[in-house]
Amino acid sequence: MSSASPTSPTPTTSPPPFVEHPGGFVAFVGAGPGDENLLTLRGAALLGKADAVVLDRAAFGALLRHARSDVEVIDVTDDDPAPLGAVKAAKGGRRVVRLCPGDPMFFSSIGEEVAACAKAEVDFEIVPGVPPATAVLTYAGIPAAASGPEFRVVDAGLVDDWSVHAAATGTLVIYNAGGDAVSVGKALVAAGRPDTTPVAVTGAGTTTEQFTVVSTLGRLGPDLKHAVIDEPSLMVVGEAVTLRDSLSWFETKPLFGWRVLVPRTKEQSARLVEQLRSYGAVPEEVPTISVEPPRTPQQMDRAIKGLVTGRYEWVAFTSGNAVKAVREKFEEYGLDARAFAGLKVAAVGEATARALVEFGVRPDLVPTGQQSSEGLLAEWPPYDSMLDPINRVLLPRADIATENLVAGLTELGWECDDVTAYRTVRAAPPPAPIREAIKGGGFDAVLFTSSSTVRNLVGIAGKPHNVTVIAAIGPQTVRTAEEFGLRVDVMADRPSASALAAALAEYGAKQRQAAVAAGETPRRPSQTRRGARRRAK
Repeated sequence: MSSASPTSPTPTTSPPPFVEHPGGFVAFVGAGPGDENLLTLRGAALLGKADAVVLDRAAFGALLRHARSDVEVIDVTDDDPAPLGAVKAAKGGRRVVRLCPGDPMFFSSIGEEVAACAKAEVDFEIVPGVPPATAVLTYAGIPAAASGPEFRVVDAGLVDDWSVHAAATGTLVIYNAGGDAVSVGKALVAAGRPDTTPVAVTGAGTTTEQFTVVSTLGRLGPDLKHAVIDEPSLMVVGEAVTLRDSLSWFETKPLFGWRVLVPRTKEQSARLVEQLRSYGAVPEEVPTISVEPPRTPQQMDRAIKGLVTGRYEWVAFTSGNAVKAVREKFEEYGLDARAFAGLKVAAVGEATARALVEFGVRPDLVPTGQQSSEGLLAEWPPYDSMLDPINRVLLPRADIATENLVAGLTELGWECDDVTAYRTVRAAPPPAPIREAIKGGGFDAVLFTSSSTVRNLVGIAGKPHNVTVIAAIGPQTVRTAEEFGLRVDVMADRPSASALAAALAEYGAKQRQAAVAAGETPRRPSQTRRGARRRAK
């Protein structure tokens, strides 16, 4: 037997190939406990191959992002029963995914559906999912097996005699206790479990609506009386509950459960939304402007021609929309990033620089200080006829752009072609429920990333309620908000959307810490308005 030489590469394990089923089939896929990011890789792969998906759209609609755009969606709340719908589609040679709560083999009700597939001789697969018994406890900061060698999971609806479970010494997890949690607690005490035993009831586990009530079996009734526990709920009994104070990580996120209004399009706010979700927030995009092509394309056509033929020394981009507009013109003419060869490229900030890099262009100048036209001017080199063969700069911008950048570059000795690359127009008003939430305090915070987002949001939806936390990207946006009578609570330390989200998270963390220090239950801003539904401690 020969040994590998020291320079031999380390063997790697390739991912298993996707297994194709012959003909039609049904895959029963565990959707997990609620958090859409807990779907397994196998489940996501099957969704991507599915011709039809059977699901409760209200519960699992977000998972359809893994499916093809042309997939047929069979809602189990429709008149067509799930077993018949899945079997019928599979018998027609289609690949069907049936999304099931949690783990399909863990206190699930899909037995009849599996039996229907077997009876019809339809090929099927069962894909495990993350069960609430472990996931919800983890998200609640309760270590499942920390209080002894025993970890017991039961379905309250299937238990007639609680004495055997009352005698358990480890952690007891109870499915489907729901509104009967108090009765279950009394039954456990009557069967011999001490009334001082710690207990926790968590509703809507692993979602941003998660809420946990910690109590003891003897006090569970009073502590749950005024609490709002959203279904599905899970009940945990045992000493492991006492570790929640030190291990809770999900419900203690700085913006946990905050409904945050982002007045930008989905395309513009993808990174910002992901960052807000990492803080526990529930972001909602409400476009306040619509980006449209210029009324006449000739000016942009001449600019692109000049860019290719060497008319310019610099091209300066002041927004991601400007990058997008030039990129679309390039595609129209069959050009790509190579057309920028020999040109110097400037970007007004990090977001614009990222858009350029995604296009294949690495900018030569990005302000290291203030990310604005002023910051760009502060670092822009003056024209030097000995170093710069051409003294012309192309500025593809919005139709409402200010003249500050042009004036500043002119003072530095450059000639500017200020070209309208796109127009910004006010977006249509959002749906009535969104407008009502904005004016009625249904949002916990709103992020204003420019003065125009302030003006346009107020114009199409009205002023945010005074309990809503107002966060602004910079001094000019603060001034505009104050002109509309808005109290600005948060300002970013630098003008970027990422810094604005981080500043809001810091604000939320301080609010939470102050409430905890005062012995109070942290509440979201929307919960402080008159008539808001409150949750008990």
